[in-house]
Amino acid sequence: MARKSFQFTSESVSEGHPDKVCDQISDAVLDAFIANDVKLGIHDQSLVNTRLGCETLATTNKVVIAGEGRGQAPFFKKYGETTVVNREQIAHIAREVIKDIGYDQDGFSFHGADIEVLLHGQSPDIAMGVDPRKGKGGDEEGAGDQGMMFGFACTESEVYEKNSFMPAPIYFAHKVLKVLSEKRRSKDLPDLQPDAKSQVTVLYENGHPVGCTKVVVSTQHNKATRNGQDYTPAMVKDMIGDAVTSALPKGWMPRNGADFLVNPTGNFVVGGPDGDCGLTGRKIIVDTYGGYAPHGGGAFSGKDPTKVDRSAAYAARYLAKNIVAAGLADRCMIQVAYAIGVAEPMSLLVDTQGTGKVDDSQLEKVLHELFPLRPTNIRRRLNLNQPIYRRTAAYGHFGRAPEADGGFSWERTDLAAEILKRVS
Repeated sequence: MARKSFQFTSESVSEGHPDKVCDQISDAVLDAFIANDVKLGIHDQSLVNTRLGCETLATTNKVVIAGEGRGQAPFFKKYGETTVVNREQIAHIAREVIKDIGYDQDGFSFHGADIEVLLHGQSPDIAMGVDPRKGKGGDEEGAGDQGMMFGFACTESEVYEKNSFMPAPIYFAHKVLKVLSEKRRSKDLPDLQPDAKSQVTVLYENGHPVGCTKVVVSTQHNKATRNGQDYTPAMVKDMIGDAVTSALPKGWMPRNGADFLVNPTGNFVVGGPDGDCGLTGRKIIVDTYGGYAPHGGGAFSGKDPTKVDRSAAYAARYLAKNIVAAGLADRCMIQVAYAIGVAEPMSLLVDTQGTGKVDDSQLEKVLHELFPLRPTNIRRRLNLNQPIYRRTAAYGHFGRAPEADGGFSWERTDLAAEILKRVS
């Protein structure tokens, strides 16, 4: 029997965290390639022109962008059998991301960083496995890689945040940092700098989240106040305390001041890639469910939607969320698995973790009929051939509101009524 009373902790990181800087650069490059397809009139939900697997590394005033891809001029040019990448344009994209995040420091600056672009053309062996061809179901693409992907949704945070369907610890860990980021950018807290981390420990009673037992925030800040006094952790704690409290439900903030920890190691002046090396794809648990549900192992950022690491994880979240939104379960975990070059998934599992109103096997059958998990169908149904990816690269890919231009389409609950109808 599952425990009803326990504590669970999740962490988040801000858009200025070194790894998130890299995720955003990789996804900004992807957005630029897809937007270029739209501009050139070759954008089509039935096909993918852009292919990208973009990895970014950032350290003290140095950014390296590597990987493989396919696209149109001005980003890619073909000279005979050789694909040449427009390195200047890609470097410009990276600088704009760094500038938008807010880095203009001695150790990491949008104008001072050396940016090296090592992207190259996509492997023909990978392209052959993914491109539609005879014998593969007409215009159906094969999966861009093998692997297993997970989606999850639950009702536990709905009393506090409608339509999030997320575990409370990760949802509020993200929210703490989003509030701090908004106040930094608006100059309400002008002495904050971009790099930050949060950690929220939630107390569950009778299976429901009721408050926080611990809240940890580490946030980069200016060395001194406006009047020249050096910051201490206590001063930083006082500066951000109201903002952190406002991000949590009423009464959730720990009453004991010792349970709210700010910059526990001391001052946090040197931060971002100058303080710690960043890499794309190193915050996958922050990106998904904060450890409350499984992650398949593949990162999301920098990958075009033929790569099921990303698109199938989005689809699994979409289906899990719609099952829970339909009232058919309080929790739902979905696993789907693929082989590279093969359109049909290797397996599909629905697990409502003892909370389901119908058999999980019945839900598997209904999902297979309503939403085939072939990569081409996922892209079309979720409208993934859009420049919508950089915005996903900080504060989680899930639990966000669907946007008018197609962003976070996997957060819609438009399939819930049809699922309910099929199982009734």
